[in-house]
Amino acid sequence: MKNLKNLLPSLAALAGLFTAYYFPDSDAHPAAVRPYFAIILLVVLAVTLVLFAVGVVIPSLKEQYERKAPFYAGVLLFLSILNILTVKTAVLPVLYFPSLDRVFGVLVEDAPFIGKCFLYSLRLQLLGWFGGAAAGILTGIAIGFNRHARYWIYPLVRVLGPIPSTAWIPLVLVSFPTVVSASAFLIGLAVWFPTSVLTSSGIASIQNSYFEAAATLGASGPYTILRVGIPAAMPHMFIGLFNGTTSSFITLVTAEMLGAKYGIGWYINWQKDMMAYANVYAGLIVMSISCYCIITLLFRVRDKLLVWQKGVIKW
Repeated sequence: MKNLKNLLPSLAALAGLFTAYYFPDSDAHPAAVRPYFAIILLVVLAVTLVLFAVGVVIPSLKEQYERKAPFYAGVLLFLSILNILTVKTAVLPVLYFPSLDRVFGVLVEDAPFIGKCFLYSLRLQLLGWFGGAAAGILTGIAIGFNRHARYWIYPLVRVLGPIPSTAWIPLVLVSFPTVVSASAFLIGLAVWFPTSVLTSSGIASIQNSYFEAAATLGASGPYTILRVGIPAAMPHMFIGLFNGTTSSFITLVTAEMLGAKYGIGWYINWQKDMMAYANVYAGLIVMSISCYCIITLLFRVRDKLLVWQKGVIKW
């Protein structure tokens, strides 16, 4: 029975291939250049059969694959059902639900242009993210450790921070010399607020005994901040960075509407205006994968720095 469980993805891929080849396509859908969905299913079938065979030899790999096999099978079955509802039967509206062959075809055939848009968005995202993260961490540390900063700055953070970063677009457009700098500022603003609030909250929640022990051992003020306060506040700091990263992707789509010539957000909006929904879905796939990779990388850094909290927050 367990071996059959590990074969579920392969069986789901076979079922998808059967529907792809033996069910006729609807005339309502434009024909794709190549059967990309069937090609992907063939690759998945080969990979899953290899994983099944290797799992027979390596028990540890078999156990890992066994936990994920039902999910993989579910995803493949969902795509197969979607393929039936679109290109095979045209049950879903043809304009808004293109075939999977066309969606995957855009990722292959339009890859150079999508890659160019991705690099533009990545540059914009990194500029805004690092600027907002640095400003948020410094603001949070200042509020957490300095009573004057807490008196003067914290009320401004509480008043201005909850305002959506996109609401500042009219002011940003007349305040920054270029579209890139304006867009990066909006993304940085989206990262700054949750990072600063949670960093200061993390510092405020540190037990006084930590600082008392450091003072007893003769630690100076800067040493206490760098070696006691900041490390103890890092769990909260990373939660703020996670929230800010999610908000920054939302802001990215809007920021690239300010006059950008390239970018994934710009690409999605442009294709939506052109009613090319296969390209819209392809852009959404690229954006979701990018967001997933960045969040995963951030979790890797967190687990590396906060070894004692590894596994407390999972992704």
